[in-house]
Amino acid sequence: MFAISLGDDGAELRPLEPWQAEEFLAHMDRGRAFIGRHVGLPDAAADLDSARAWLQTYADKAAADSGRLYGIWLDGLLVGGVLFRVFDARQRTCEAGCWVEPDAAGRGLVTRAVRVIVDWAVRERGVERVEWLVSAENTPSIRVAQRLGMRRDGVLRSQFLYRGVRQDTEVWSVLADEWVAGQEA
Repeated sequence: MFAISLGDDGAELRPLEPWQAEEFLAHMDRGRAFIGRHVGLPDAAADLDSARAWLQTYADKAAADSGRLYGIWLDGLLVGGVLFRVFDARQRTCEAGCWVEPDAAGRGLVTRAVRVIVDWAVRERGVERVEWLVSAENTPSIRVAQRLGMRRDGVLRSQFLYRGVRQDTEVWSVLADEWVAGQEA
C-alpha cells in the first residue's frame, strides 16, 4: 500500500479501506463528539458493521471512479481523513471534504492532506473545479478552504437538516487555473 508523507512530523496519507474497519471505528470512538459537531460521519459509523459498510461505500466509489477516501495517520495512528465525496471525471468536478479527531486538530494535517488530493485531482485527473461544502458554523473547516486558496461562492441558506436543526452550508471552490497559479506562487 502506498503512503504519502505529509511532512516531517510522522504524518502520512494512505488509502482507507474496508479491511481497516476496526481501526476506523476506534478512531471514530476517540473523536465521535468532536467530529460529530458538524458532520454526520460518526452517526454513519456507529458500530463495526456500519463502519465497514461506510468504508465499502467508498471502495465502491473508487472502483466506479466517483469518489475516493484517504486516512491521515500520525505516528501510525489513524487520526482523520480526507475524501472526494463526489468525483465526476466526465464533468471534471469534485467535492472534497475532511474530518479529524480532537487530539490531531490544529496541526495543519487536514490542510496538508487536502492539498495533496486536490493537486492530484487537478494535475493528474484534469479536474477543473474542486468544491468544499461546509457548515457555516464550522470555522476550522472554513479556514482550511481559505488556506487552500478557495473562494467563497455563496451560502445555501437552511440547506441541510443536521440532528434536527436546519444548517446553512457555505460553498467554497477553487478552479484549476487558480489552483496551479496558487501552488506555483
